[in-house]
Amino acid sequence: MSSSTTVSTARRRRTLRMAAAALTAAAGLTLTACSGSDDAGTKPAGHTDTEAAAESSGAGSSTGAQGSDAQAPPGAKADTKAGAAAKQSGGAPADNGARAGSGGRRCHASGLKASFATGDDAVPDPNAGGSTTTSIVLTNKGSRTCVIGGFPGVDLKSENGGERWSLARSSKKFSSITLKPGDSTDFTINLALTKEEEGFYQPAYADITPPNETTALTLKWPWGTLVDQRAATHPATFVNPIG
Repeated sequence: MSSSTTVSTARRRRTLRMAAAALTAAAGLTLTACSGSDDAGTKPAGHTDTEAAAESSGAGSSTGAQGSDAQAPPGAKADTKAGAAAKQSGGAPADNGARAGSGGRRCHASGLKASFATGDDAVPDPNAGGSTTTSIVLTNKGSRTCVIGGFPGVDLKSENGGERWSLARSSKKFSSITLKPGDSTDFTINLALTKEEEGFYQPAYADITPPNETTALTLKWPWGTLVDQRAATHPATFVNPIG
């Protein structure tokens, strides 16, 4: 082999080694770039480093503020209680109006007329010896339907009003009655009438107070004297419920 041929061969080998080295360096740079891209891709889109730290500490987990046991703000709790109270109380004005329109309005003293029943069968027997009764009629004189039920208050009073007798109530059960305009209902009073000259009480008027009212309807007493049992535990003169 000539010297020129030897030189050419050596140059070719050096050139190949340099090319190989260049390729190796390029491959190393490529691997480094790929590794950096993979690290960046481990974070979910839209997350910051601060968010990632919060997640790793447990904040924002399913047992936190978004969980099913989360407490509402104090203002929200107050609103909920107020709403429940309003329901319990039926407190909506529209509800109250509907009840009044359906006949649920209570009968007031100002809308009632009271009178003693004076028919043949209603007049108490003065000879009954304490087992007679009288009836008082209550009439709806208003223009609206109303409801009444229970025991009326009955106070007998003397001519000058100085002696009063608040009658006791019986143990009878009662229910409510609906009165349309012009309708009437009644209640009875058991009477212990007497003709004796002593131990009697002579009423002059009867104050009738409808149930749940404070205003009385005054009637003149049309019957005779009663056995005076104002201090008795179980008097024979007492009031029965309406209806």
